[in-house]
Amino acid sequence: MAKPQERHRIATCRCGLVAFEAAGEPIVGAACYCTSCRTAGERFEALPEASPVMEADGSTRFALYRKDRIRCVRGSDLLREHRLTPEAPTRRVIASCCNSAMFLEFKGGHWLSVYNQRFARDEQPPLEMRTMTKDRKAGVEFADTLPSYKTHSGRFMWRLLTAWAAMGFKAPKIDYVKGEANGIPG
Repeated sequence: MAKPQERHRIATCRCGLVAFEAAGEPIVGAACYCTSCRTAGERFEALPEASPVMEADGSTRFALYRKDRIRCVRGSDLLREHRLTPEAPTRRVIASCCNSAMFLEFKGGHWLSVYNQRFARDEQPPLEMRTMTKDRKAGVEFADTLPSYKTHSGRFMWRLLTAWAAMGFKAPKIDYVKGEANGIPG
C-alpha cells in the first residue's frame, strides 16, 4: 500500500523573489498577541511597500514548522534579520526585496514561526489557538470557541516538545540569513 503524498506549502515574499517550501503540516497554527510581536509588526508595516503582518485585532498569525521540514528554495541572499534589541534572543527575518516579514526564530529553537500571510490565502494553515492573550490590545474580546491562552499553554509547549522529540532533540541552525535589515524604525 502506497503512503499518502505529503503536503507541501510554499511561502513567498510579496514580490516572489524569496520562497520557502514547508513539508507536511505545521506543529501548530497560532495567533500571538505578545507585545514584542505587536511592536515588530508595527515596525515592519511602517517599511516602504511592506505587506501587512498583523491582524485587525493586533495579533500576528504564525504557522510553526520544524526546521528540518522547511527550506529556502529561492532568494536566501535577500533575507535580513531584525531584533527588537541587540541582545534579543528572538530574530525576525524579512525579505529585503519588498520588506515582507518571512519568519521568526527563537535562539536555540527547533522550529521557525512562518508569518501566515506568506502563504497563499487558500494554503494558509488553520488557526488552532491564541497565545499570549494577556498582552492583547485593550478592548479585544473573543466571541468564538478557539482556545485562547494568557501565556504559552501546556498544549502549545507539548506540541513543541513532541516535534522536538521527533527531530531527535536537535535544533538545526539556519545559516542563510544575512545581518540586520536596514531601514527598520526604532
